[in-house]
Amino acid sequence: MVEARNNAKELSFKPPRYIVVEGPIRVGKSTLAKVLAEQMHARRVVDCEDNPFLSDFYDEQPGAAFRAQMYFLYERHRRLTEARMEDNAGPIVSDFLFEKDKIFAYINLDNEELKLYERYFDWFAPSVPAPDLVIYLQAKPDVLRKRVSRKGHPAEREISPEYLEAVANAYEHFFFRYSASNLLVVDTSDIDFVERNQDLVELLRRMRQPVKGTQYFLPLGQS
Repeated sequence: MVEARNNAKELSFKPPRYIVVEGPIRVGKSTLAKVLAEQMHARRVVDCEDNPFLSDFYDEQPGAAFRAQMYFLYERHRRLTEARMEDNAGPIVSDFLFEKDKIFAYINLDNEELKLYERYFDWFAPSVPAPDLVIYLQAKPDVLRKRVSRKGHPAEREISPEYLEAVANAYEHFFFRYSASNLLVVDTSDIDFVERNQDLVELLRRMRQPVKGTQYFLPLGQS
C-alpha cells in the first residue's frame, strides 16, 4: 500500500518548469543541468564561459575584477531574459542563478566598485523571475580543490586554495538564507555523479519527487 501511494504521488507530481542548478566551481552543476535539460526536453541556459576579462582577473590585473564582474552581470541577465521571452517557451534549466552574481561581487570588488555594481544589479534584478526550484550542489573546499586540479581548465589551476574556500563559504552563507524558491541542497562531497553513473541515477531518482521549501539530500556515495 505504501509503495502504491508513493507511485501515485510520483505520477501526479508535475515537475517544475524553471529549474536552476547552482554551486561553486567543479561541483558538477553544468553536468546535472545538461542531463536535466535532456530529460525534460527543456531549453538550457548556459553560464557565460567566454568572459574576456577573466584571464586578467586570474592574473590579478588592476581593475580586472570589476570589468569581469560587470560583464558577467550583463551576460547572465541577457541570457535569462532572452530564454524567458522566447515564443512558446517551454521548460527551462539554467546552470546559474542570477542572484549568485552578488556572491562573487562581494568577494572580489572593493567598496567603491561594489556601490556602482549594486546600482546596476538592482536595475537588472526585477526583470528576472524566481525559479520554481533551485538545486544547490555543495562540497567541502578540499573536495573542490581536488576536482579543480584533476579536471579544471588551465586557468582554473591558478585559483588559490584560499579563494576557493572563500567562494565555498560564501555559497553556504547565501543559500542558508535563501528563500525565494523551493530549494534542494545536495551534498556532493562523498559522491561524484560526473564520473559515477550510479550517483547520477540516485540523484535523478530524488528529482522525481516534489521539493517544498528547503530540503536536503545526502546521497550515500560509494560503499
